[in-house]
Amino acid sequence: MAKKKRGKKHEEENSEAWLLPYSDLMTLLLALFIALFAISQTDQKKVSELSEAFSAAFNMGGPSFFDKMGPNPGRRTEIPSNEDRGNSAYLAENKQLEEIQKKMQAYIEENKLEDQVSTELTEEGLMIRIKERALFASGSADLTGQSQKIVPVVSGMLSSVNERVVVSGHTDNIPINSGQFPSNWELSATRAMNFMKALLAANNELNPARFSAIGYSEYRPIADNKTEEGKAKNRRVEVFIARNYRFNPDEKDHGKQVTQPDTGADGMPTSGVTNNIPSTDGSAGSNMPTTNLQ
Repeated sequence: MAKKKRGKKHEEENSEAWLLPYSDLMTLLLALFIALFAISQTDQKKVSELSEAFSAAFNMGGPSFFDKMGPNPGRRTEIPSNEDRGNSAYLAENKQLEEIQKKMQAYIEENKLEDQVSTELTEEGLMIRIKERALFASGSADLTGQSQKIVPVVSGMLSSVNERVVVSGHTDNIPINSGQFPSNWELSATRAMNFMKALLAANNELNPARFSAIGYSEYRPIADNKTEEGKAKNRRVEVFIARNYRFNPDEKDHGKQVTQPDTGADGMPTSGVTNNIPSTDGSAGSNMPTTNLQ
């Protein structure tokens, strides 16, 4: 009976022997997961401190497993903020608008249209202004004159942009009262609509959902209606490419704060104001060139 008791005690001791290495293994795994989690949340300094603590606790010789972990000092690890991303997108968009403006300016100069077509890049977007006599006969909304040459050029340049495009019609302050156009509201709106339709018809790649047409009658003048020259400037059609992004003045990497122009409800500038726009090369700012409507 005594031998049986000793054998049973020996078996109980052997059955519990695995608990010690198992508990050690679980402790090490738990410590490893805690360390990995800590590494993902900390900087290189804390990783080094953790490595030293593990080396001292477990008496590990040679280089530590954690020495090669953690962020690389030679690589930027910060996640760009929304402002950073916004300014990067703004500068990329601004570069694209600058390129469109340069192409349009080249076309204007090549075809000697300086007195009929102009461009202006502002903080709100890119404006293309076309005088009445380049597109319409007096009191008419039917496209004539230089429109057959101008429409395909403008339409082709709009293919590369994803921004909202607003086509607006404007008149002088001389009332019109014809059977087709009871007032300047109808005339300006119809001119804008016809020009927008011509742009879309000239290029199947354009997305009509991005386009809108509006008539402002005589209420968005860019010159004094008291002179014939001023009235000629006010009789126009504008193609406005509205920006998708705004420059964040709190970012110090890309120059000074931009002066915001007065805008209407649709986001279009209410007057021909030229603003200081951060250039795409990161300089403080630049006045974008415009062609005078002389």
